[in-house]
Amino acid sequence: MAERKDKKKVIGEPMTDEQIKVFLDFSSEEGVDADFHVLEKAYRALRAEDFGRFIGFFLAQGRDINARDPQGRTLLTHIEGHPKCSDYAQLLRDAGGTRQD
Repeated sequence: MAERKDKKKVIGEPMTDEQIKVFLDFSSEEGVDADFHVLEKAYRALRAEDFGRFIGFFLAQGRDINARDPQGRTLLTHIEGHPKCSDYAQLLRDAGGTRQD
């Protein structure tokens, strides 16, 4: 499908707080910690700037930045070694995130 010449492609427009807060309400699958689930969903979908804002909302709800997946790993453990994820990993560290293997 060809893109029309008169349409400007917009990538990465800032999200509103309401759009970011939607990630706080995702239901987790059985056996997956709800806090880990929403952190992972937000990480996968949001730009780093928006993920940082999401973490603020997440922590304001008293949620666990060190929630673990079924294998006992935190989100920081999952992403820390990925070169393109350093901004996300630093945001998690700044919020108190720890690495668990």
